[in-house]
Amino acid sequence: MRIQTIEAFPVAVPLTKPFKTALRTVTTAHSIFVKLTCDDGSVGYGEAPPTHVITGDSMGSVTYAIQEVIAPQLIGLDISHREELFHKLKRSIVRNTSAKAAVDMAIHDLLGQHAKMPLYQLLGGFQNEIDTDFTVSVNDPAEMADDAASYVQNGFQVLKVKVGIGKIEEDIERIRAIRRRVGHAVKIRLDANQGWKPKEAVLAIGRMEDAGLGIELIEQPVLADDVEGLRYVTAHTLTPIMADESVFSAKDALRVLQLGAADLINIKLMKSGGIQEAMKINTLAEAFGVECMVGSMIETKLGITAAAHFAASQPNITRFDFDAPLMLSKDIVAGGIEYDGTLIRFAKAPGLGLDIEGMEEIMKGDGQ
Repeated sequence: MRIQTIEAFPVAVPLTKPFKTALRTVTTAHSIFVKLTCDDGSVGYGEAPPTHVITGDSMGSVTYAIQEVIAPQLIGLDISHREELFHKLKRSIVRNTSAKAAVDMAIHDLLGQHAKMPLYQLLGGFQNEIDTDFTVSVNDPAEMADDAASYVQNGFQVLKVKVGIGKIEEDIERIRAIRRRVGHAVKIRLDANQGWKPKEAVLAIGRMEDAGLGIELIEQPVLADDVEGLRYVTAHTLTPIMADESVFSAKDALRVLQLGAADLINIKLMKSGGIQEAMKINTLAEAFGVECMVGSMIETKLGITAAAHFAASQPNITRFDFDAPLMLSKDIVAGGIEYDGTLIRFAKAPGLGLDIEGMEEIMKGDGQ
């Protein structure tokens, strides 16, 4: 099974409602689908959604990195020589983690097919279904409360609420409004997307704690490169703090873990460059007694399928943020994971469980 071709295809799917965070507003999910074909005719797929404000990637940079840089270095290599393959992929280009992640997914898809096992089983097989949260975009308090109530009515018992825009008082009022509407049985986790300064974060979190708002955790309260600031927030609050944008690689994770800068880590394949590095991050975190969540960017079901397989395979991954496909106006991916309300189930087919014929039709249709 030697790699014969690596191709990249642009796709675009409108969202049902604009997705707003402290970093950006998204109305359409733009992404790159990758198709990796071997000399025996087997095919693996991956996805790379460019997220300028987090990974620095664009549609153009992802396409160029895959077709002009990564592909020439991997074509001709044998899939069964997995460590050589991942070693060359990692060293093929500096950063460009989204492009690497898409190719990494396609390789893992092929490895699962070759082993005749669903990928989550090949990676560890800890569980065969997982439960996702749903994200409430940052808006005015009344709109966020309405959105939260709607998601709870649809069965979601864990909400990830975006904050970090405007004054601290506005963020607190957003959470108060949501709590009044959904009650205290629903879990609420916050994501500030780097929107606060360290002392602001401590003040905001302390006030939320005093108000009894019952926040499960707070994700990335400060700037990504301010690991000392992240440690300050973690040390001066009772609510668990989760590192997200501060951790791209195992090296980043080690620094955060050694400093005790966070209580939890959010792993995303688009940051880590794929499943291979994500596994290393999770292993390090587990060694330090730190649980992980696996999340995503605004992706289609293709990228989420790969992330979900990884997440379900490991006992140290205890939280799942895979609602992005549920925000899209349509599902353009054939096969893969299936949603049953909040529950995610895996196909019994090997690899990522994609429908190859259906995926071919999507590629011919330019992903629309």
